[in-house]
Amino acid sequence: MRRGISLVAAGHATSLLFAITFSLCVAFDLLFPEMAMYQVWLKLLPGFEWLSWRSFFLGLAESYGYGWFLVLVWVPLYNVFNSRWPGRPAPTDAWAADDHEIHQRSER
Repeated sequence: MRRGISLVAAGHATSLLFAITFSLCVAFDLLFPEMAMYQVWLKLLPGFEWLSWRSFFLGLAESYGYGWFLVLVWVPLYNVFNSRWPGRPAPTDAWAADDHEIHQRSER
């Protein structure tokens, strides 16, 4: 049985990745102002200003939202293409992937 990628799990994981990355970039900009890249955030995040608490939390929320946007587009497309073309079955977890590889090697 083929199973696709979970939309909710991928959504939270990607969104948290984007939010953590945003936070780390803001911290980097504060630590190394001569190499700051906050101008990028000004262009990518509507309403973001350098730097206030309100603006930081707005940027954090927008980064999280961008993660969901990416996942809401990418995961359904992946699941459609994964279900249409035969090939290696999508593993449901890391153990299933390892078991599948071991089984394939033993068949050779």
